[in-house]
Amino acid sequence: MSRPLILILNGPNLNRLGTREPEIYGATTLSDIEAMCRTACDEYGFDMDFRQSNHEGQLVDWIQEFCDRKGAGVVINAAAFTHTSVAIHDALKLLGKTPIIEVHISNPKEREAFRHFSFIEAVACHHILGQGAQGYVMAIHELARRIPKN
Repeated sequence: MSRPLILILNGPNLNRLGTREPEIYGATTLSDIEAMCRTACDEYGFDMDFRQSNHEGQLVDWIQEFCDRKGAGVVINAAAFTHTSVAIHDALKLLGKTPIIEVHISNPKEREAFRHFSFIEAVACHHILGQGAQGYVMAIHELARRIPKN
């Protein structure tokens, strides 16, 4: 029997975590976050597909592929695309009832005004803001609560 598949998507500039504005995002790298997520997914019996792109269309393509693969849940930190991408919003809507958890390392609602609006918020069933890298693990725990056990 196959394990439920979780897609973890990361948007622009997250490949620079650890060196990019550490006073906001901390010293944890995206590779560190991937390792943390792999451990959490193993704990719940999930397979994980962890990806990052600086390109909006690439993220849309991956969401569509995941839709076709009938994945079990999504964790997404769309980064700057959170505030600008109707395309990512529309792609996530294709997932129907698949649980989507929005994650942000910092809390965009406490930062510059242009970061307060999220196109992801309307399609996500849960939001984890400002919990640092640990927010990803919290998102996997939330998916485990929402994904039916076989």
